[in-house]
Amino acid sequence: MEEKCNVVINGIEYTRREAITENYVIVRTRSAGVHAGELISHSGLDVELKNARRIWYWDGAASLSQLAMEGVSKPENCKFPCEVTKIILTEAIEIIPCTQKAQESIQGVKIWKK
Repeated sequence: MEEKCNVVINGIEYTRREAITENYVIVRTRSAGVHAGELISHSGLDVELKNARRIWYWDGAASLSQLAMEGVSKPENCKFPCEVTKIILTEAIEIIPCTQKAQESIQGVKIWKK
């Protein structure tokens, strides 16, 4: 059973945010789609990831923001191909750090292939 870590200050209840991982991110690009992986480097619009998966189609998250915070709730419907050892993405327009929960969810999606 998961224990909640809530705090009440001046009558307002606050819930502790999920911990953000140090280097697992989701990257959205202009033309290469969306990828999730471990951030190696970032310079201008270029992003280098290792152990990365293309996020071809996801279900169970309304947006990339929710995907980065909560992962997917319907992994059986997701289409994430196999992981690649390394990828260099150009024209990155968004880099979102993921929570540990989201990382585990993304990595846990069954490999989609044809």
